Formats: sequence, C-alpha cells, structure tokens
Amino acid sequence: MRYTFRSDAPPDYTICENETVRSVAQNILLIISTKRGTVPMYREFGLPMNFIDKPIPIYEAIFTEEVSAALEQFEPRARLISTSFDHSQAIGGKSVAILEVEIEP
Repeated sequence: MRYTFRSDAPPDYTICENETVRSVAQNILLIISTKRGTVPMYREFGLPMNFIDKPIPIYEAIFTEEVSAALEQFEPRARLISTSFDHSQAIGGKSVAILEVEIEP
C-alpha cells in the first residue's frame, strides 16, 4: 500500500509501536530528519545531508538518492516510489520534500 510523507511533518513518536504502518512511518520521519553521525552508538544512521546549500535541482537529486539509500538500509519494509518538492515555502529558505512510499505489510 502507498503512503505519502512530508519532511515538515511534526514528530509523533511512540517508543514501542506495534502497528506496522505507524512503526514504518515513524522510522521514515526519523530517518529523514536525522543527520548521519549525530546518533551516539549508531553513527551511520540518518542522511549524510550532502544536499544542504546546493542549488535546488542538485539538492533534489541528492536528497532523493540519500533517502532511497537510507530507506533501503534502515527501513527495508518501505520502498521509495517517488519524491516531489513543495517550493511554496522556499522563500523562507525551506523546501519541503514529499515522499511517496510503498510499505510492505
């Protein structure tokens, strides 16, 4: 089944989530909001964030590749279908990623 996630979604984490879709959703939002190297004892977790301060087309390409690789590594129950970006907030310096993800039950 396909789901959509926004990078600006507010965090709503549960320590022990038993429902699969909510668990995967939490993991996806945690992965895309975590800079690699910032989690003690799990330094490889998150995104390298090489897309920061790049021109928008390059930012989008690098972000999409980093998210795809991170989901494959850290959340194998999810598969990235597509990534789009909402630039309506870009004037404030923020571009919002919108991920369409297929979650395996």
